[in-house]
Amino acid sequence: MPGSSSFADSDVAVVKLGEHIGARVDGVRLDGDLEADTVTAINQALITHKVIFFRDQHHLDDDAQYAFAGLLGTPTTAHPLLKGHSANVLPIDSEGGVKANSWHTDVTFVDRVPKASILRAVDLPAYGGTTLWASTVATYQQLPDALRRLADELWAVHTNSFDYAQFDIDNAVAQMSNADVGEFDQLQKYVAAFQSAQFRTQHPVVRVHPETGEHALLLGGFVQRFLGVNDSESRLLYRLFQDRITMPENTIRWNWQPGDLAIWDNRATQHYAVADYGNQRRRMHRITLAGDIPVSVTGECSRIICGDASEYSIIDRPHQTVA
Repeated sequence: MPGSSSFADSDVAVVKLGEHIGARVDGVRLDGDLEADTVTAINQALITHKVIFFRDQHHLDDDAQYAFAGLLGTPTTAHPLLKGHSANVLPIDSEGGVKANSWHTDVTFVDRVPKASILRAVDLPAYGGTTLWASTVATYQQLPDALRRLADELWAVHTNSFDYAQFDIDNAVAQMSNADVGEFDQLQKYVAAFQSAQFRTQHPVVRVHPETGEHALLLGGFVQRFLGVNDSESRLLYRLFQDRITMPENTIRWNWQPGDLAIWDNRATQHYAVADYGNQRRRMHRITLAGDIPVSVTGECSRIICGDASEYSIIDRPHQTVA
């Protein structure tokens, strides 16, 4: 069928969903025991289509999701602000006040931006709660020459001050029915961890993809300002490029169903979770894969201003899930 492809020596079938971004991957039951050629096919689909979707993965739990993630790369800890936690799975739970309803690339406030994110639907609302992704590679390719040259030279400061993952403790406690003192104390410690450190990193606005060599815009909701210009000019520059990233032609929207799992190339995309489901619960479990330090088109690496995220990408640690 048009827009579909398969891989030799593999049952994986890839159905293209959009010209610039998005594909559905069929014919595979995800777990930690996949054949090497199947893993290669999945990674190739990922870097080609930027975000890929799997239906009917009802068998997955946190452990199986983690085992599968380990085939594609090295899982990080759940979040760089959760220091001292050995958990690898981050719950993105509306009952905790966590709604990622802003365009962003995951965890760009650290120097080693994650390679990819693997998101599994756990509890879905009866309506709403879709997610959009945008290709920052397609956006760069479409820039007029003058704007492309400008983007190539720009650098931006990213900070965790705007991190959606920081929990709203008042909202979370209000929704905790029959919460005992122990649960409340645990929640307070969890929230305190998110408020314990500040990260700021200088990234090039255009990075070179380490696997494909493509150029991609590195922006999103964690950008604080651009280097070399004032705050007003920073806001104008941000809107200039960000509005191009989120043009409908460069995006795809996924309507989640039970059993769904999505993987996106965090080095080549932004995403936005649409908060249009009222007071219903929406709970997703995310695992991120360790990435590399972004490199500019002139070969310069991103630079840390403050914050130590080395613990975030430690390889040798036990698997544990945040409850």
